[in-house]
Amino acid sequence: MANDAAMRIQYSFLFEDGSRKEFDVSLELGGLNCAADGPTLPDWVSLRQNQCPSCPLSSETTPYCPAALQLAHVVTSFADCTSFEEVSVTVRTEQRTYTKRITLQLGVSALIGLVMATSGCPVMEYLKPMARFHLPFASAEETEYRMVSMYLVAQLKRQAKGLDPDWSLEGLKGIYAKVTEINASFAKRLREAASNDANMNALVNLDCFAKSAPWVVKTKLNDLDPLFEAYLR
Repeated sequence: MANDAAMRIQYSFLFEDGSRKEFDVSLELGGLNCAADGPTLPDWVSLRQNQCPSCPLSSETTPYCPAALQLAHVVTSFADCTSFEEVSVTVRTEQRTYTKRITLQLGVSALIGLVMATSGCPVMEYLKPMARFHLPFASAEETEYRMVSMYLVAQLKRQAKGLDPDWSLEGLKGIYAKVTEINASFAKRLREAASNDANMNALVNLDCFAKSAPWVVKTKLNDLDPLFEAYLR
């Protein structure tokens, strides 16, 4: 899996009947954008089809929704699958291999989140750093910590560039508000693309976390105080 030009993450779904679905996500190290999927594109990937209200892209220059374009193969592959089907999911990176038996919706949710964050969507690109350090099957607490850590590193980068940092995390709430908006519009695309619920419920899982982000920032970080006692003296 080693490649000087790209970081590769492979998702493998093993079903009860012995069938397997595999997806190779190639992340260009310079920009962390997924390599585009195959040549046959369904209508629902068109930018104009349920375009997000705040999307800054124009169909004249960008005919396809970046996130939909990158997810077309994934969504099509799971179009007839049910969300609570038990599967064994294996995720391989150059560093390690993760395996877990979970419901299909949770496995697909992790894959969709990875692809959307690296798709070239101008809103989802804020989450690219989390994709670079992708953690499959992460708990809510792990994801919350990575989310806040990512944002604080971004503020250090802003400060180093002479830009105003946001140590209050208010901007993080704004980012996830936009992510929630994207999820709502993308759900409309999925309703057109799939006859069963695996894809839709995978997106619902992601959206539940996005909607909880403001609450996490406001209250749950206080739960971590005991871990940081050495810094608080």
